[in-house]
Amino acid sequence: MSIAIVTGSSGLVGSEAVEFLSRKGFDVIGIDNNFRKYFFGKNGDTNWRKDQLIKKFKNFTHFNFDIRDFDKLKKIFLKNKKNIKIIIHAAAQPSHDWATKEPITDFSINAIGTLNILELTKLYAYEAIFILVSTNKVYGDTPNKLNFIELKNRWELKKKDKLFKGINETMTIDNSLHSLFGVSKCSADLLAQEYGKNIGLKTGIFRAGCISGPNHSGAELHGFLNYLVQVNLKKKKYSIYGYKGKQVRDNMHSYDLINSFWHFFKSPRNGEVYNIGGSRENSCSILEAISIIENISNIEMNYKINVKNRLGDHQWYISDIQKFKNHYKKFSLKYSLKAIIQEIIELKS
Repeated sequence: MSIAIVTGSSGLVGSEAVEFLSRKGFDVIGIDNNFRKYFFGKNGDTNWRKDQLIKKFKNFTHFNFDIRDFDKLKKIFLKNKKNIKIIIHAAAQPSHDWATKEPITDFSINAIGTLNILELTKLYAYEAIFILVSTNKVYGDTPNKLNFIELKNRWELKKKDKLFKGINETMTIDNSLHSLFGVSKCSADLLAQEYGKNIGLKTGIFRAGCISGPNHSGAELHGFLNYLVQVNLKKKKYSIYGYKGKQVRDNMHSYDLINSFWHFFKSPRNGEVYNIGGSRENSCSILEAISIIENISNIEMNYKINVKNRLGDHQWYISDIQKFKNHYKKFSLKYSLKAIIQEIIELKS
């Protein structure tokens, strides 16, 4: 019996992992207490996705546990022990805006929750592959110190710039403004590295950019493309914060992210860090994303641009995933940016 544990199993990344691993024949244990609803209100509610998964997969079992509750988590690990082959830790408080409201809650979920699962992996499932869904926010605002040029609809780097293809893992995480969310995720990121390099667990740390897809419970503070589509289809007003709406992100479909985890699972390493995302080919500014959505939905976007940007927000971020592709040469992206947006629109329409 091969068991997979997925935390945050009702969220975008977690639910994609449940589907992927269930189809691979694993008995999947999902851990999710729908705290996203607490963070973001009814738009963040993920119970609909949990119900879908329970109905769809007989080899999926859901536990409404809080990852900060070590004793409850211990029961799962103690029962399954060496049968646990892979752990995908996707549960988190995901918003740096929200973290300022309740910093203790944010840190306890992102840092202490991660420590709980790493320690239980060490004690009861030492040979399991542990994958942490980290974030590009661990770099703080260092990406904002790059030499940008302003184009009509986006901020950009010159083609001769050494980071034109994207930001790689050599960028420092020190001496920058992180936001409290960035700090808690940095802590989780470093813990996962040390449990790999120091204690010997097979841990992969994936610093993700914008992950998207139709199963996202998008909310204003989290879920860029999904929420943007929702606002467009409902003909509501979208608020852009700073940078003239020209801030750039690379976007990755949740399937492609889980597929990268699968490659790591088949050939794991100890405490390895990867920047992961849609790369330059799937990058866009908010203004460019709006244009693509309008062309597909045939609905004009109603939006306003606020002068002030969000604290610690990136002006430009594109993931350079060359390190991962060098380590896993058979990996490639399946979904283009337009395909991601098209799929979201079709589901939300």
